[in-house]
Amino acid sequence: MRILRINKVILLISSIALITNSCFTVKYSTSGASISPDVKTASIAYFQNRAPIVRATLGQQFTDLLREKIQQNTNLTIITDGGDTSFEGEITDFSTSPQSLQSNDEAAKNRLTITIHVKFSNSVEPKFNYDASFSRYEDYDNSKFSLEEAEKNLVPTILDNLVEEIFNKAYANW
Repeated sequence: MRILRINKVILLISSIALITNSCFTVKYSTSGASISPDVKTASIAYFQNRAPIVRATLGQQFTDLLREKIQQNTNLTIITDGGDTSFEGEITDFSTSPQSLQSNDEAAKNRLTITIHVKFSNSVEPKFNYDASFSRYEDYDNSKFSLEEAEKNLVPTILDNLVEEIFNKAYANW
């Protein structure tokens, strides 16, 4: 008799859990992304480099990194255009500026800055649309690195940080 009662309680709890689970849809992700299950596709337009200092491969580097980030951290299918979510924009600044001077008025440290303007659209959840600029920089010791060496070493880090911030603003809706 007691076993029958325990079985009924287990059956009741299991039924409640099953009903509750089917009423709510929550999408979990190890990347922190919180994307509606109705969003299936993403399109990423090529980001032109319109900065005063143009680095020929910078636009392609950034565009490829953003595509990779979305492919590796979401279940979205990347399409050419017209995605449920879409990214477009341009690189608006690529510059270096002195940060600290030595006694001879030469820069001891310089700052390499990249700014990217992004227009993100989400046709399924328009409340997450944004039109914003993102800027990241890295400082380097002028006596140890030439501008070319600094670019080679720092641009990948800066672009990774920009992609992370842009991705999070689009898909990590906490």
